[in-house]
Amino acid sequence: MQKTALLIEDNEDNLELIRFILEKSGYNTRFAMTGEEGVKQALTNPPDFIILDIQLPDINGLEVIKRIRADHLGKDLPVIAMTSYAMSGDRERLLAAGCTSYIEKPIDPMTVMKQIRAAINESELK
Repeated sequence: MQKTALLIEDNEDNLELIRFILEKSGYNTRFAMTGEEGVKQALTNPPDFIILDIQLPDINGLEVIKRIRADHLGKDLPVIAMTSYAMSGDRERLLAAGCTSYIEKPIDPMTVMKQIRAAINESELK
């Protein structure tokens, strides 16, 4: 069965690129363009994993992860922070907040699937 990723990303170019890479690699995708919508989707119809932008138009990614982790449906959900917000200490802060993994933008289309699979503990899809 195909796994489903929820992409919480407000930049359409980034969203389309990540969606294309995931779908080409055999994953289903859903998306939310705001943090509030992402939290709602994550907790009403949990995906197999989430790719989370940190800079969102309404609530930031740290608040999104906090709300998802606070709910029993979201406490074990793999959440990969994917962000260009790469200041000193951000990676550690995001991981401490509950993110499973951290991928810096701009992403490398050739290696991002390897990074995602490592984060969700999965080998190549057959």
